[in-house]
Amino acid sequence: MSLTDNWSFLKDFTKARIALGRNGVSLPTKEILNFSLAHAQARDAVHKPFDSQALQTQLTPLELTSLTVHSCAKDRNEYLRRPDLGRTLDQDSINLLKNNIELTPADLIIVIGDGLSSFAVDRQAIKVVKALLPYLKKLNISLGPIVLAHQARVALGDKIGSILKAKAIVMLIGERPGLSSADSLGIYMTWHPDDTRTDADRNCISNVRPEGLTYDLAAFKLAWLLEHSFVRQLSGVQLKDESDYAALPSNKPLYIDHS
Repeated sequence: MSLTDNWSFLKDFTKARIALGRNGVSLPTKEILNFSLAHAQARDAVHKPFDSQALQTQLTPLELTSLTVHSCAKDRNEYLRRPDLGRTLDQDSINLLKNNIELTPADLIIVIGDGLSSFAVDRQAIKVVKALLPYLKKLNISLGPIVLAHQARVALGDKIGSILKAKAIVMLIGERPGLSSADSLGIYMTWHPDDTRTDADRNCISNVRPEGLTYDLAAFKLAWLLEHSFVRQLSGVQLKDESDYAALPSNKPLYIDHS
């Protein structure tokens, strides 16, 4: 006999796997099948190839140039087994970035990396970039080429930013898929990126997707963090996200001192 769950009203507020009901001492067959489907979708998100060419095509109408780089992980299996290789650029990519240093002096570099969900990157990354561009213009922050990174971990962004001599780096990367969220995008921001940076030096905005943090709100939070990072020249645990208590002014330029 199938019984409904008394917590079923909570499903109106979240996609989380709650209030599943029961059939005797087990889950209902429908929920077991839903679990299998969610697990398969999570696996697909991890193994879906990173289509940097498609992202490059979407950046062109936004008048943004791009560079494509690779970590030292040569394929997905090695990427999953050796996280350290995903944090390191291969030599060809280092050479490519060094050849573009003089051509691309910029305050900010945005890196789009596949991470653990290329599916999330395909769905969310360009929309976040598009929502962020008006804020960068208002903040007077110059943007370098978008770097598209294959087999990337978060720390790879700091290496890229260091080579390109950017003041700050923003990494858009696919988050580890959950059983109700295979398409969550994470955003990491680091002031003065270099090889010595740790997780404590980065600010993170998580769960960016239509069912989570919307593109507009994610862009607002990121712009707030960037403004305060450029003014105070720091990031990470020293920079608290207080954007919920602030509103970006619409009739005056935001403060960025380039002197």
